[in-house]
Amino acid sequence: MSETVKYLLDESRMPKHWYNLVADLPQPPPPVLHPGTLQPIGPDDLAPLFPMSLIMQEVSTEREIEIPEPVRSIYRQWRPSPLYRARRLEKALDTPARIYYKYEGVSPAGSHKPNTAVPQAFYNKEAGVKRIATETGAGQWGSSLAFAGALFDIEVEVFMVRVSYQQKPYRRALMESWGATCTPSPSERTAAGRSILAKRADHPGSLGIAISEAVEIAAQREDTKYALGSVLNHVLLHQTVVGLEALAQLEMADDYPDVVVGCTGGGSNFAGIAFPFLGEQLRGGRPVRVVAIEPAACPSLTRGRYAYDFGDTAHLTPLTKMHTLGSTFTPPGFHAGGLRYHGMAPLVSHVSQLGLIEARAYHQIGCFEAGVQFARVEGILPAPEANHAVRGAIDEALRCKQEGVSRAILLNLCGHGHFDMQAYMDYFAGKLSDQNYDEAELAMALSGLPSVAEA
Repeated sequence: MSETVKYLLDESRMPKHWYNLVADLPQPPPPVLHPGTLQPIGPDDLAPLFPMSLIMQEVSTEREIEIPEPVRSIYRQWRPSPLYRARRLEKALDTPARIYYKYEGVSPAGSHKPNTAVPQAFYNKEAGVKRIATETGAGQWGSSLAFAGALFDIEVEVFMVRVSYQQKPYRRALMESWGATCTPSPSERTAAGRSILAKRADHPGSLGIAISEAVEIAAQREDTKYALGSVLNHVLLHQTVVGLEALAQLEMADDYPDVVVGCTGGGSNFAGIAFPFLGEQLRGGRPVRVVAIEPAACPSLTRGRYAYDFGDTAHLTPLTKMHTLGSTFTPPGFHAGGLRYHGMAPLVSHVSQLGLIEARAYHQIGCFEAGVQFARVEGILPAPEANHAVRGAIDEALRCKQEGVSRAILLNLCGHGHFDMQAYMDYFAGKLSDQNYDEAELAMALSGLPSVAEA
């Protein structure tokens, strides 16, 4: 039996197209609505925020969208990323499962986020954009867009969720090293931020608030656009390069996943690994169980309502139908900052409604425990977000052991934890808690959902 540990694709085999799941879905996703008219929006409605090339990708139903050569040229710095067989983890768990992980921590920013940051910066540069405003939670997206902005000579302004700004100073330093400015959110720089701070001066922030601030800044100047690191269709599209590579690498391993596991906050890394395999299934290929793992402190898929909602707290964005905890919901300040978003990507929510995926919610201590176990046998220390996927994969492997069945399990190890050492120090010191959201606050946030009659 082969003892191969890593499967490497030659650069010549890097995907030339992104994959669009919408082309293969049995039902189209619900439309995005204008909050004033409650009618479906058109491309022109999004033009103040995004270049038209990205808007067309957002609404596309084409199965394949070509990756521009300038983007592929930059991708080659870290793509194709390696696929590993977690043989040491399998042995430690004494499981018959075959565990594979796609490792996205090899990118310059240390996560999967440059897969969309680079094309977004490229299309903005083509459109003559000089500045991009954005938000970030844990800092993975902000640092990735800062990296892409440096490559294309675009000024980047990042609003970082305040609790993560305080927890992760090295992420902030990385953004600044690439030339971006980083502001804790909520801030005094915007009307949205000042409104939040007037009600609570020590507000920990949320991705919804940071999005409001970035959108507000982008709307003020014609030379400035907005970029989002997750949730939107074009972002999920760009991430499918991960799953497309994994398909080819598993073919090299003469294997195919029975289970695909990904952590989910906004949905980008999860969609990146899962959508190409769902597409294969929908086109008559092998069935696969797809498992989304989210934090119990911000459980949009497992506790949220599938409804139209705003993507931001100040209600500056269009209405999208998604699993949501309510746009005013503020999750507790747990360490997986990239998973602290009130809503799930509309396309991920749609496939969940279609019964194509399942969702689980985990508390952070068990996820950190899994991440440390993974690091001690596989050598890679995962980011707190990625620990959720590791926990899910370990649970699937233990289920194989209990049932005496060998299944292939694929997870997306979406980033390393080298800038998250304070979180691990807190874990080892016993300072972490399994934080829960406030039930009353959740009920209030859900009660404030927009009233939208279903078609």
